[in-house]
Amino acid sequence: MIYLDNAATTKVAEDVFAAMKPYFCEQYANPSAIYTFAGKAMKAVDAARKSVAELIGAQANEIYFTAGGSESDNWAVKAAAETYKAKGKHIITSTIEHHAVLHTCQYLEKQGYEVTYVNVDEHGVVKLDELAAAVREDTVLISIMAANNEIGTIQPLKEIGEIARKNGILFHTDAVQAYGHIPLNVDALGIDMLSASGHKMHGPKGIGLLFIRKGVRIGAYMHGGAQERSRRAGTLNTPGIVGMGAAACLAASNLGENMKKVAAIRDYLIRRVLEEIPYSRLNGHPVDRLPGNASFCFRFIEGESLLILLDQKGICASSGSACTSGSLDPSHVLLAIGLPHETAHGSLRLSLSEETTKEEIDFTVEELKKIVERLRSISPLYEDFCRNQEG
Repeated sequence: MIYLDNAATTKVAEDVFAAMKPYFCEQYANPSAIYTFAGKAMKAVDAARKSVAELIGAQANEIYFTAGGSESDNWAVKAAAETYKAKGKHIITSTIEHHAVLHTCQYLEKQGYEVTYVNVDEHGVVKLDELAAAVREDTVLISIMAANNEIGTIQPLKEIGEIARKNGILFHTDAVQAYGHIPLNVDALGIDMLSASGHKMHGPKGIGLLFIRKGVRIGAYMHGGAQERSRRAGTLNTPGIVGMGAAACLAASNLGENMKKVAAIRDYLIRRVLEEIPYSRLNGHPVDRLPGNASFCFRFIEGESLLILLDQKGICASSGSACTSGSLDPSHVLLAIGLPHETAHGSLRLSLSEETTKEEIDFTVEELKKIVERLRSISPLYEDFCRNQEG
């Protein structure tokens, strides 16, 4: 098997798994209890909280553990809207956000809030002039993702943070794809809230975090107990928290080296695909993109057929977001960057990790060339195109 869907989820690193194991069957106490046995679990939680905070230049007491990135996004957007509604009920986001943000904003619109969806350019970069122009006196939140999950484009977070800070508006970023993969510093970037998830960076599934800057007074999302300083009720997922902490340590120790290594393989993949497969295009920014993301569109074919045939060759890939698999609609991200429906339908996302090899990429490209050729040979659209070219 060749696994090229790391944007959907990653393999838990061996060191991370080893760090988690004792907290299932040995140190299994509820960290919130007062006896010594529980204290050992809480000590591990505190150490993990410090590790995940250091990866983004935050303080440990600004980190709140959640069940994942979607919960963190929901909490940030809904709680900010509710807490600051006396100031206003206007939110700014972009047209290419993850559905955890977009669907939350749509929910809030039904509750009487107004949402401005800022457009992006052909590379998927948020239009800063449009963002600045969208700011109103009643704007309470700007939520723009750090890097797009489908096309890999990294957003100009510092500039967005400056717009938010200048106007006294909270700035939230969905950093699920970026956390642990590129450098992030919440102070330097002016970020007030940040969402991240463990399973996107060789940690376990079912654990995430929300960074809430000290002084940002948004309300609780889960009600019940007093866990997470009374802001997120529920028994702490000790193994998951320990695992995310270990994954954060691993990412921090190898960040620069891994970025360079993965980006080199990614660029090799992109170069081969664009040079060797006619009528293919790269989606997203050619330079400012996640190290492991390579997103393509192939004209005259359907992405779902492409995925099925790749799977038959043992290659795991995606047509975009893992959360929309099975949908027959073209990606909202690809439509937002200006692609026509028929082109957007032929999308393929290959997302790499530090373990991806050049040999795996060579095999994938060779098989991809054959599959694209095969699908085009039975495509009426391609037949019509060739006929028109000849005419």
